[in-house]
Amino acid sequence: MQELKRSDRNPTINSSLLTSLEWRLIGPFRGGRVVAVAGDPANDLVFYHGASAGGVWKTTSAGMYWQNVSDGFFNTSAVGAIAVANSDPNIIYVGTGESCVRTDSSHGDGVYKSTDAGKTWENVGLKETRHISRIRIHPQNSQVVFVAALGNPYGPNSERGVYRSIDGGKSWKLVLHKSDKAGAIDLTMDPNNPRILFAAIFETLSTPWNTSSGGPDSGLYKTTDGGETWVDISNNAGLPTGVKGRMAVAVSPPKPGRVWAQIEAEDGGIFRSDDGGISWKKLTGRKDLWMRAHYYTHFFADTQDPDTCYILSVQAYRSTDGGSSFSTFATPHGDNHDLWIDPRNSQRMIEGNDGGATITLNGGETWSTIYNQPTASFFHLDTDNEFPYKVYGTQMDNSAICVPSQHNSGAIPWKECFQVGSAESGHIAVRPDNPDIVYAGAIGSAPGGGGTLLRYDRHADQTRIITVWPEDEHGTPGKDLKYRFQFHFPTILSPHDPNTLYVAANVVFRSQDEGTSWETISPDLTRNDLSHITEQPGGPITTASSPMSNNTGSVVSFVESPHEPGVFWAGSDDGLIHLSMDKGTSWSNVTPTDMKEGTIIRNIELSPHNPATAYVAAARYKLLDRKPFLYKTHDFGATWTLITNGIPEDDFTRVIREDPKREGLLYVGTETGAYVSFNDGSSWQSLHLNLPVVPVYDMVIKNNDLIAATHGRSFWILDDLTLLHELMDSPVGSGAYVFKPRPTYRIAASLRSPGPGLPGINYHRSSGDVVAYHSIQKPNGESIR
Repeated sequence: MQELKRSDRNPTINSSLLTSLEWRLIGPFRGGRVVAVAGDPANDLVFYHGASAGGVWKTTSAGMYWQNVSDGFFNTSAVGAIAVANSDPNIIYVGTGESCVRTDSSHGDGVYKSTDAGKTWENVGLKETRHISRIRIHPQNSQVVFVAALGNPYGPNSERGVYRSIDGGKSWKLVLHKSDKAGAIDLTMDPNNPRILFAAIFETLSTPWNTSSGGPDSGLYKTTDGGETWVDISNNAGLPTGVKGRMAVAVSPPKPGRVWAQIEAEDGGIFRSDDGGISWKKLTGRKDLWMRAHYYTHFFADTQDPDTCYILSVQAYRSTDGGSSFSTFATPHGDNHDLWIDPRNSQRMIEGNDGGATITLNGGETWSTIYNQPTASFFHLDTDNEFPYKVYGTQMDNSAICVPSQHNSGAIPWKECFQVGSAESGHIAVRPDNPDIVYAGAIGSAPGGGGTLLRYDRHADQTRIITVWPEDEHGTPGKDLKYRFQFHFPTILSPHDPNTLYVAANVVFRSQDEGTSWETISPDLTRNDLSHITEQPGGPITTASSPMSNNTGSVVSFVESPHEPGVFWAGSDDGLIHLSMDKGTSWSNVTPTDMKEGTIIRNIELSPHNPATAYVAAARYKLLDRKPFLYKTHDFGATWTLITNGIPEDDFTRVIREDPKREGLLYVGTETGAYVSFNDGSSWQSLHLNLPVVPVYDMVIKNNDLIAATHGRSFWILDDLTLLHELMDSPVGSGAYVFKPRPTYRIAASLRSPGPGLPGINYHRSSGDVVAYHSIQKPNGESIR
């Protein structure tokens, strides 16, 4: 029998045959970025938070335990705003799309509403707003709701401004719109007179090479008739003149007429009005209160004391003298974004920061833990060769971490996870012959200049900075840098020699002494477009403190062939792919002819079966092109084929992998989940299964498991790919068919097995671990914990 070509094998597999497969969450239970929080005004123990790309979570125990309540209802995972109706706390509105825009921010698809305290949800429109910053609900009438829409940060978007619904979200009216390049970034309502609202309009544009903050369309607006008409008060007496950037605005509930504004401007700072915004007084211009204004600029008024107010930034600040002076107060994690204060008891609050959501019932003296939220955002992952193997990754806004793939306690306790250096920003590489040695990029989370790279030795508990070129990049335009390192620059070990380490900036470097010395093995492999790297990012008011997250003109994908040492592939963030067949002596441009400039080469996967075969995942969503881009070549890049059939046209791609045991069996991670192809990419079908809607940034196949690094829901594993192998080899008809599983190892059970699950939270103690769990009965009657 003649063997079928890869592209002719099993075009699709009946999805019902995949229902026995399940993704398994392994953690870590260490929170990721949260920019939206809210509390139930009637129940002191109930709160909600929205993860930056992890959905909506609810606690009924004041933060002791959290449960996701948006899975199965939301089509996107990023949350920018949450509001609970004061008149009926069963009614909740959620605005999707993160409004604190940065290099890894995810979009949304409008507003979701729940009428049963989060049990079920319905999308009620505004899908093209993309990024929503604030929602305000009339305190006596939950049918009246206002939405502040920032809009698409990557280009012109007419769906920007303030929307109002008077029928609970059935219909919407755009009541404040400045332009297609300026959206609403903040919105505050006077609870004493809900017809009075203040809105901050923010002109901003993000491109792959820059993020501007401010412009002539930024402004501060007020309505006194419930949004029917708005007055521009941007230049009222006492406010700064000239161009303005991001602003925050907050009304004081206990003192009618008092309103604060935090304004990014040349003469910016904190301003207060005691006459409803007619005149203003500058209270302080302290720069640390509005540093990185584009990312922070959050101001909140106490609900009971007219002289107490809060600013959230890198640190959290509180004022008790009406805003004239501020002092810091502790939260469990830095980089603070949102604060909800109980309108009836201002000692009760929930705060969102880059480490998760945290709750206080005593005015901030103590806070609930952030180590119970599986919402970590990862860029890349690696595994070791131990048994059971461990999973390693760099968690955004935190550190690099190692998580066991399984544990004999029946769960994976937090104490079995451990930090492997302070790296947060990108790739991670574990020595295959010594898992104690880990290399990872650490831009923004460690000293060492541009392209910070760390070598972590767990045995010695030592972190060593091995940065290629320790140049201070702060305040330096890209054109003046010797090397341009992207925030997530490649860091890989040679598959042929664990002593050989590669990293990439706009050129590729090699070290053969664990980072002590480096050599350049390539020319500039980017377009070196000076129009995109000439100026320092930011402006027109403030510039970015460091250009590293916008260092376009950089290599972002690099891999060495597993078949032959010295065969290298490199992909840039401006749409180029290069190949070297002679250890870096010479390089050939093998970019697909239809690949446009500015395309980000997310990853290059070299086939473990054929040395001439490579697959590429790419994206252009920051250039307003949301389509998926997947390519394959079987002739070292001489020709390429686009392979995206079956992936939705707006689900852009982030990673592609080939199964090491089946040629042509491919896996892809996208902005919303996972897909599989049984025919070398000719067609794709969903592999979401029970995986939540979440960006999948990286995948690794280890010991016949598929591991996913999500950017908002931690690590997940699809155990045992044998079923997919057999489905690919032996098409199943209508009759019964028995699949052969892989050899399975029995891991020693704990000395005490958990008893039958009781109602509520159960606890299991084993070998010093205490694991909390609850029992769920599946539709087929099976009980799972």
